[in-house]
Amino acid sequence: MQKVIKSGTGWRIGWKPDAPEFKGLVGTDDWAVELTEVELNDFCRLLNQLADTMKHLATELMDEEKIACEAESDLLWMEVEGYPHSYSLRFILNTGRCIEGQWDADAVPGLLQATGILKVF
Repeated sequence: MQKVIKSGTGWRIGWKPDAPEFKGLVGTDDWAVELTEVELNDFCRLLNQLADTMKHLATELMDEEKIACEAESDLLWMEVEGYPHSYSLRFILNTGRCIEGQWDADAVPGLLQATGILKVF
């Protein structure tokens, strides 16, 4: 199977199933980091979990009210911050490489959509 890179304005995500260790990639136009398959799976799972949380909170917040939500696994910590319909994303990789990254609110919808179809080929 070939390497797959999905990208849009301010984001990119990749999957290379035959890579020996680092099968995943996340980043922006300015930076990228390779992830193991387990790290990428956690990244996608936590991002979707946070997006669902923001959707559910939309009915409980006033239009001008911002919020921050966190999710964490043994491998990484993630946070979304902003409005339920427009929020930024940050993550910290808690494995030996200790990496931190961030996406602007404009980039998150495309990144979120790509996580759902990245490995479906």
